Amino acid sequence: MRKADREIKDINDILDVLNRCDTIRLGLFGDEYPYVVPLSFGYDYDGQNVHIYFHGAKQGLKHSLIQKNNKVCVEADIFHSYTKTPGSYTTEYESVIGFGKIRIADNATAVKGLKLLLEHCGVKNYDAEKCPSFNVTLVYEITLDSITGKKRTVN
Repeated sequence: MRKADREIKDINDILDVLNRCDTIRLGLFGDEYPYVVPLSFGYDYDGQNVHIYFHGAKQGLKHSLIQKNNKVCVEADIFHSYTKTPGSYTTEYESVIGFGKIRIADNATAVKGLKLLLEHCGVKNYDAEKCPSFNVTLVYEITLDSITGKKRTVN
């Protein structure tokens, strides 16, 4: 990271940023251009890796690109404000970026992933298996091999 003083190093602080984000952006390898899509998500941390879960259709561009290449980039951020500094303006923010691999979740992981997604979106105690769309959508699991955080604050 070019500006080491802005790096968020502690995994608990990185998870805190991720917890306060309502949307991730998923970067995929496209055929001609990169493809980035915003998503609602859930996540957990197993002590080694962050796992991110989201759902999507069983067909379409996102699904096709995932089938072609399972390496992904995930970005999430929190914008705080534009702040005046001597002679300029800057942005105060917190962000995380991670790299990993994606797979279609098996049934048990899909239920867990949907539960985490809904909890992150503010819905508690939802029975994901009884959701009408459970059988017509896929749940994806991203296992991040690396994740970093960055923040900019003006004192």
